[in-house]
Amino acid sequence: MSAGTNFGRHRKIMPFEPGSTEALREQARTKAASLNSHVLGYGTVAEAEWAAAGIAAPDLGAMRRYRLDRIRTELRRRGYAGALLYDPVNIRYATDSTNMQLWVAHNPTRHCFVATDGPVVLFDYFSCEHLSDHSGVVAEVRPAMSWMYLYSAELTAMKVERWAQGIADVVREHGGGIGRIAVDHLDHEGVEALARLGISVGNGEAVMENARLIKSPDEILCMRRAIVACEAAMGEMEAALRPGISENELWAELHRGNIARGGEWIETRLLASGPRTNPWFQECSSRILEAGDLVAFDTDLIGPYGFCADLSRTWLCGDGAPTGEQRDLYKIAADQIAHNVSLLRPGIGFRELVERSAVPPPDCFPARYGVLYHGVGLADEYPTLPHAADWTIDTPDGELEPGMVLCVESYIGRLGGHEGVKIEEQVLITEAGHEQLSVYPLDSRLLGR
Repeated sequence: MSAGTNFGRHRKIMPFEPGSTEALREQARTKAASLNSHVLGYGTVAEAEWAAAGIAAPDLGAMRRYRLDRIRTELRRRGYAGALLYDPVNIRYATDSTNMQLWVAHNPTRHCFVATDGPVVLFDYFSCEHLSDHSGVVAEVRPAMSWMYLYSAELTAMKVERWAQGIADVVREHGGGIGRIAVDHLDHEGVEALARLGISVGNGEAVMENARLIKSPDEILCMRRAIVACEAAMGEMEAALRPGISENELWAELHRGNIARGGEWIETRLLASGPRTNPWFQECSSRILEAGDLVAFDTDLIGPYGFCADLSRTWLCGDGAPTGEQRDLYKIAADQIAHNVSLLRPGIGFRELVERSAVPPPDCFPARYGVLYHGVGLADEYPTLPHAADWTIDTPDGELEPGMVLCVESYIGRLGGHEGVKIEEQVLITEAGHEQLSVYPLDSRLLGR
């Protein structure tokens, strides 16, 4: 069989001829690239839901070019030769490619270099060249050199020098004579090794957070689709809500619905019931839900296209009526959210926004959520806006701009109380004001309707 012949579906032994290694490797890469999850898409369930919601398909090529333009504009503004990125969310933004996202988040085995005036070079895990062939923006894939202890043990000092030489070669090749690069995450050994080769390192998080701040129309389409998928999974989760189910079993419904629609992961385990809803930030557990419990959760979900759907709801378990206290807490939270969403518009300053925002009443204020608003895109993003009472001299100010997306947060629970309520909405800043992207209904019984 010649090297150019397709492998049989049921062939057990791969054909091999002397001298055919490179041809077979290229054939394998082409096959794998054509079967990449990004190429295959999100499937009939998700596509049908998006069609029913009337959300058009994004132009992913345009989105990828927009993102690179945003990164390079920031790099030029700050005088960098390029950006060296390790955070998988930043790599996703720069290349729209993925590879074991959670694993590489704590095992630095994948990185990329975005030249300010040159190509995107992806350093990927062994034999993973096919994972970025769909992107149209990655010019070259090189093998990643990882010097974490798992691979190098007590030879880390030796290995980091080889890594640094590879990075310095790329900077000299594509950096236009500039020896200063932006890096998002890097241990001190890497910084020191690059310095010995004449490469200085600056704050890559500042570059990437500012690049990611303003979403393109295609990114907003992706986010709308991610929210539709998230809310469909929330509906399946609510349908499973009943006395006798455990918090963990209920939480698994959200995971299942997200993955079934091509979503990627969930960043936290924030679901609590009954007495575990106050104070907030209990991770979901084996506790069995009881009739009359409040059940509160925060999706923190990375869905289709890698976009975050960060929504919170509180539901009443069982068929009974809520207590007066449950209704009171819910009304406070719902009113706070409605008021704070109404304030959002382009041009309003961060400090002015938080000073005009509704806050929990005095007996709930000590148990307040940590922020009133935060940015969101591929994950939680800049800015983070605290309560006015928590504003300090090192809290950054700024103003809202069209294309930013914010999450509006509320947690209402009395200090030392039995239960609490969590609500969160995702809102786009528009030229005319704002548009609430999240539409999942609030609990009608808790609203008293």
